[in-house]
Amino acid sequence: MDFQKTGIFFCLTALFFSACTARITGDLEAGGSGEFEVSASLMPRISLLIRSLSAALGDGTAPEHIIDGEAIARSMSAAPGIASVSFRNTGPAAIEGPVKISRLEDFLSAASGSGGARKGFITLEQASPGGHCTITIDRESGPEILSLISADVSDYLSALMAPIATGERLSKEEYFELVASIYGRPLADEISRGSIRAFINFPGPVSAVQGGTWTGRRAEFTVPLADLLVLETPLVYEVWWK
Repeated sequence: MDFQKTGIFFCLTALFFSACTARITGDLEAGGSGEFEVSASLMPRISLLIRSLSAALGDGTAPEHIIDGEAIARSMSAAPGIASVSFRNTGPAAIEGPVKISRLEDFLSAASGSGGARKGFITLEQASPGGHCTITIDRESGPEILSLISADVSDYLSALMAPIATGERLSKEEYFELVASIYGRPLADEISRGSIRAFINFPGPVSAVQGGTWTGRRAEFTVPLADLLVLETPLVYEVWWK
């Protein structure tokens, strides 16, 4: 595993898959394209864990950057629905930068079915005017999204014993107990505090939101990290706009 190159790539692309805190802000256009600014950082105990794993699996020397912004951007640029990515390191375990999406429905879409049709975890319905966007992450789509990113990422999440990688069906409480038994209660508590925050402007005034709040054209979401790693129940977020 090369943790230095792919450490939290999944946290940024899925919006969602790393033991970190992240903030996403941006604008979704009527045609399904969008521009977003992403900032993400690993939490302290997770940083120490990845640094020690990286050193143990390498030459014994911890890397300068636990996460590599340029390497993450190169990998992410090849994902479906991505127009461009540019990340820079703001610290050994923190990155930030812009992400441009060419077509929201293609974002991290996965091939499925005998006909090779593609499906994604995002659906976008547009009217004139108005629209409806749904994001669904569950025990089926979560691993599919993860498989598009990197085998290294799956290995890393497996080291954290995250059900999204291992396929094990656990409740959040069972997962925290498992992590605490291997890595200690403080690390489990740290994961329980992690979250992803998103602030998205939509093409028109928002009229309703499931899973978040809204003001004017902006919808706001706070996604607990543990909900994403465990997927005990499907995560569904919806926005309707006029």
